[in-house]
Amino acid sequence: MIALIDSGGANISSVEAALERLNVKAVFTKSESVIREADKVILPGVGAAKDAMKKLSDAGLVEVIRSLTQPVLGICLGMQLLFDRSEEGNTETLGIVGGNVTHFRPAPNKTVPHMGWNNVTPAHDHPLFNGVGAEPYFYFVHSYYAPVVAETLGTCTYDETFTAIVAKNNFFGCQFHPERSGAAGQKIIENFLTMKGD
Repeated sequence: MIALIDSGGANISSVEAALERLNVKAVFTKSESVIREADKVILPGVGAAKDAMKKLSDAGLVEVIRSLTQPVLGICLGMQLLFDRSEEGNTETLGIVGGNVTHFRPAPNKTVPHMGWNNVTPAHDHPLFNGVGAEPYFYFVHSYYAPVVAETLGTCTYDETFTAIVAKNNFFGCQFHPERSGAAGQKIIENFLTMKGD
């Protein structure tokens, strides 16, 4: 069973559709027991870090997520929440991966948010990249970005170079939207579903 955590994100239906294409059903939930019993957990997110963390805190899920041992995938804001802190609202986040999420700085010929298709450069070999290709393209929509850290699996550059995909123990994150990224994104989801927990 796949648990989709209810953190107030707006990309739920597209994530569910991507899972259905793989013949996988998900339960959209904020129930601690359902999340703990799930084989895999997905933390989706489109919105503001402060609002998402408040929703998780109000549901009593912050420590629950931190303590999970099965594979967990954060998508977009969900990936950013895996880090220590977000500049968005000066928000303390989950602290699973070290580093602070910051806002893209305006620059000539650079629009914010970063929106559209960009290639991701793998930083390390990892099973999440199996069958994806050497420098795959994925779909991004975000105004904040996570730094490159030791756990970064792949990077993207939009003036700044940032973490596009990260893995630490049983926690994984994609800044891009795999559910909206065609065959390459679908393969990332499929590969995640094969991951084993601690």
